[in-house]
Amino acid sequence: MAHEKLSPRQKMIGMMYLVLTAMLALNVSKEAVEAFKNVDKGLSKTIQNYAAKNSTIYEAFDRAAAQNPVKAGPARDKAYMVKQRSDELFDYIQDLKIEIIKKTEGDDTPAVVGREIIIDEVKKIDQRDVPSEVLIGAHEAGKGNDLKALIDSYREDMIRDVLEGKNPNLEESLRNIFNTDDVTTKEGEKVPWVNDNFQTLPVVAVICILSKMQVDVRNAETDLLNYLYEQIEARSYKFNKLVATVKPSSTYVMQGNDYTAEVFLTAVDTTQTPSITVGEYRTTTAADGSVKYEMVGNYVTLPIDQSGKGIYRVRATSIGQKTWGGLITIKAPDGTLVSYPFKESYSVGAPNVVISPTAMNVLYANIDNPIDISVPGVGSDKIRATMKNGTIARGRTKNSRGEFFPGEWIARPEVVGQNAQIIVSAEISGKIQSFAPMEFRVKAIPKPVAKFANVTGNASLSKDIILAQQAVFADLEGFDFDLRYNVTEFRMTYNEKGFDIYRDSKSNRITPEQRQILNSLTRGKKLYIENIKAVGPDNRPQDLSPIIITVN
Repeated sequence: MAHEKLSPRQKMIGMMYLVLTAMLALNVSKEAVEAFKNVDKGLSKTIQNYAAKNSTIYEAFDRAAAQNPVKAGPARDKAYMVKQRSDELFDYIQDLKIEIIKKTEGDDTPAVVGREIIIDEVKKIDQRDVPSEVLIGAHEAGKGNDLKALIDSYREDMIRDVLEGKNPNLEESLRNIFNTDDVTTKEGEKVPWVNDNFQTLPVVAVICILSKMQVDVRNAETDLLNYLYEQIEARSYKFNKLVATVKPSSTYVMQGNDYTAEVFLTAVDTTQTPSITVGEYRTTTAADGSVKYEMVGNYVTLPIDQSGKGIYRVRATSIGQKTWGGLITIKAPDGTLVSYPFKESYSVGAPNVVISPTAMNVLYANIDNPIDISVPGVGSDKIRATMKNGTIARGRTKNSRGEFFPGEWIARPEVVGQNAQIIVSAEISGKIQSFAPMEFRVKAIPKPVAKFANVTGNASLSKDIILAQQAVFADLEGFDFDLRYNVTEFRMTYNEKGFDIYRDSKSNRITPEQRQILNSLTRGKKLYIENIKAVGPDNRPQDLSPIIITVN
């Protein structure tokens, strides 16, 4: 914003001010000096106009902050800071004017009424000593130096704390209006700013110069207030399109549950394309409380369609709850880039079809029964299960990423003949929902069969094959569970000359004594393997059927 455009009357006052200052330098008549009174009256009228205008702007700030404290509050606070600093400088200049007039005219002069100066009541308008005494002083230590310091402070504070580098034109205007640099004459002599403005000038001229400085203060105050008020709307985004949006809490709803969706209007600016980045971001809070967001690490930038929407697509390579988010960055009306964070989540479940053979709902007691539990539309990590007549827990098998295989649970029923119930619950839309229990019959593990040389029951084997064997085994034929029975003892018997000869083993291994029996077998002889006992994973001992082998 440039310095405020002056009215024709204000331009005339300024021109008169310059002309009369030049006339003073030529020591013209008292009549010319008298004309300064008219200039000062014009400056006083301008000050009143600025004061009224500024008062209206402050009222506008108060209304805006009352309606929207978040949006207008910061600008209103800065506006009142400008008022405080402007009043401070203005009042100090007014104090200097009053001091000069009272020292010239006396304390009871009618030219000073309260804090108002009546310029027509000043009689010693051409007195030159007092202004220099007050402003320049002995050894050039007068109050003009304090005035210079106050002007410098005001100028720099307004540029730094209000403009913040965002308005170069207004910044340049403030530097020109409140320029307090020393002056170098044509002869190369350096004249201090205080001396250049006030030395040897008559009272009325100095009063007029100080009034002109007060006009500059109020004028600058107006410019700064207008700039701050513009910043309220500068922070407002302009949207040219409204889009009806429906955001369901879930696209999958089970019977008996509620379907919930948020329905609202979304404002869109189709004239500019946002930048949408997905990945990790860092949050930084500045001293003034403002928050800044910045992407960190590896992140991706989403493609944007013609409607300004980002398209996020990622392949679901593993099951479970997935969280993603990032930043939407857009150019604000004031030209700065502003980022807004977002986070979302979704669940990945394994593709599955649930087919249940209801007539074969069987679990085997005291062993691990692997089962699959799934709830359509719900990730496996959101599923819980409990069991009556036994225990149930998630499967022990993990993939390369350390995740349990989807849907796999291990049920371990206890009492044979008593049904087991599995009760499933799942977290759906943030709430736990339980489902009807499923009944399973509980059976004991089938009895295995004993095997020797991979044969069972009655069989014929050559002596070479018999001698090659090392042990007796128990096998669950046709049973899909990967279970193993251990033979704990067995007896070998054969008949020699009408007498039964037998030897026992307390494991599944053939003992040396039993090996002697095998060595003594001849063609046509029968070998009996009997009294076979085995124990399975349920720790129940089983008596297995004998094996009768004829040597061929």
